[in-house]
Amino acid sequence: MFEIEAERPEHRPAIEALLDLSFGPGRYAKAAQRLREGNEPAPGLSYVAFTGEGAERHMVGALSFWPVVIGGVPGLMLGPLAVDPVLRGKGCGIKLMEKGLADAKKLGHRLVILVGDAPYYAKVGFGPVPPGRLIMPGPVDPARLLYRELDIGAFTRAKGAITKPQDATAKSEH
Repeated sequence: MFEIEAERPEHRPAIEALLDLSFGPGRYAKAAQRLREGNEPAPGLSYVAFTGEGAERHMVGALSFWPVVIGGVPGLMLGPLAVDPVLRGKGCGIKLMEKGLADAKKLGHRLVILVGDAPYYAKVGFGPVPPGRLIMPGPVDPARLLYRELDIGAFTRAKGAITKPQDATAKSEH
């Protein structure tokens, strides 16, 4: 039903339109967006989903992962995950995440975080971060801060601020 492929530069306008449709202009004010600003998506971990064929083919989903430092531990942040509102609940988001998480594990990534709806993301193995354990760069409902280990034990040492990799490097140099 959904064809998933690697994101390419020519997909950007359709992805931006899908993100606007899914999240509106408020998406730029979210704490997770602070971890994306000035950062680049993790190589090989951005995807798009299509339905239809030929002239009827259109983008219905998009997902990217971003490098972050999770309380001192290198990891990824999942998101944004956008699915055309008409197709929500049909499995597109789950398929995008299953592909992305499997590829992230193959590439050697060990830990992933996100801010989102716990019951939905539990379907692909995410669980809540213990209260006070990690700090986002802005206000976040603690019940929506979730993590998933891609390698057992990867979360054990994660404690403190979640930062962009270059921010963590700059802090360690001072």
